Amino acid sequence: MASWSFCMDTQTTYPAFLCPNVDPTLLPGRSALWALRIVVWNIETKQPICRSMASSHGYCLTVEYSKTDDTIFASAGSETLRVWEFTNANIFPTDCWTNFMKRKVKCIEISEDNQYMFCGTTSGDIMKIDLRRKLLNSCSPVKAKYSHGINVLKLLECGDLLVGCGAGILALCCKNNFKSVRQVQLENGVTSIAISEEGELCYVGTEAAQMYRFNFEDFKAELLSTGHRSAVKDIAISHSTPKLFATCAGDEVRLWVIGKAKEQLRVTVPNVICNSLDFMIDGCSIISAWNDGNIRVFGPKGQLLLVINNAHSLGVTAIACTRDGKMIVSGGEEGKVQVWELLPRSHRLLEIMAGHGAAVSCVRIKSDDKECVTASSDGFCIIWDLVQFKALRKLRGDGLFQTVCYHPEGYQIITCGTDRKVSYWDLSDGSSIREREGSQSGFINSIDITQEGSLFVTGGDDKQVKVWDYMYGNITHTGMPLGASVTCTKICTFNCMLISTSADGGIWLWKFPHFPSSC
Repeated sequence: MASWSFCMDTQTTYPAFLCPNVDPTLLPGRSALWALRIVVWNIETKQPICRSMASSHGYCLTVEYSKTDDTIFASAGSETLRVWEFTNANIFPTDCWTNFMKRKVKCIEISEDNQYMFCGTTSGDIMKIDLRRKLLNSCSPVKAKYSHGINVLKLLECGDLLVGCGAGILALCCKNNFKSVRQVQLENGVTSIAISEEGELCYVGTEAAQMYRFNFEDFKAELLSTGHRSAVKDIAISHSTPKLFATCAGDEVRLWVIGKAKEQLRVTVPNVICNSLDFMIDGCSIISAWNDGNIRVFGPKGQLLLVINNAHSLGVTAIACTRDGKMIVSGGEEGKVQVWELLPRSHRLLEIMAGHGAAVSCVRIKSDDKECVTASSDGFCIIWDLVQFKALRKLRGDGLFQTVCYHPEGYQIITCGTDRKVSYWDLSDGSSIREREGSQSGFINSIDITQEGSLFVTGGDDKQVKVWDYMYGNITHTGMPLGASVTCTKICTFNCMLISTSADGGIWLWKFPHFPSSC
């Protein structure tokens, strides 16, 4: 779905919204047919009111309602530009005449008087359509087109247009010839523009997951918030400062402070992906696992302190550091678990422990640093002795393990995975002692427990964050962040804050429900 638009139908007195289609090449089989339709939905009943083919040739990317008539809307995309009328629970299209000019339209703005429609194209120009006659009025600029196409348009009260480009340019253009009067360069392409109710401020979102604020007087960009552009793989919270935490997504590691919407530090390693990270005992240095097979250690200012080259042949998938800061335990795509000793400005491989037949998805170290547990997509969890470097227990569940954690007292572990269950295990004999249904509709991707061990939190593909009572095994609170699957959850040191991340790059901060906030 590319975009949608809402209206309140004055004749039938129910709210409705339009659902346009997407590029049919992205959808196989019968789904491709639905990619060529426009559907009008009733919001209250959640049922479609009517549907129609969006175009006889191309496909639709955007729709927009008329400002004065709720029964009129426009649609546009590749080789299609239509004005529709909603009558008697049906929609009827009229094609706009563009004088044989072929454009791919990504965004539409309709004037307040319903006289003109402005269409931003991938060619970098703006088509002005006479909405009443359905005819092309003009297409500008002719020479100085907007680089990488126009992603979004916003019509101002004065008639001028704000233009957001794929090249990251936000421009204020003249209503007569659409030439840029003022412009500013942002990071990555502009994806959205919103005007404040007073009309004095403008808010802009970009492909780099950044939000800016503009004042029309000086037209200068103020960065308000930042975020990840891809799924967040892991979270780590500082041992010494509970307000400090780090996340990794794509080729980036970012350092955040709770209460601030912008990262304090960003480390980028181009063309590789960070799979996991952890804080060292100093609370500032970060160890990180990368898919190029290297382990990288970064200092508090983002400086590269150490690289363990070729730590794993197929990439490092999980990592953890002992509490004394002397050892790193890493897991690889090939299934091996390796223990590294950290030396001043150097390192030494202590042991390679084989036991998994597939990628290691999680590594957790016991509080006394003498034992660790690893979970793998081969369906096994293995308890390892970090003194003698041997396997102590091998646990097998009904599904594939995604994550695992120790109870603080060290006699039990909790596992989650593709079987959608939360399982308790006794480490003395490796037996399963309790199972609880953790999700109705998806895998469980993450688990973390409080330092006292009385509560733990899970998150998964059902897009829910759940807080559990460890003793009774029941859910006490449930939160549902908007967006996508929950990829990771962490509880801060003092149990006052819960952090969750999602597959769409979102970072969510929750007040932990069982303790008063003291952070």
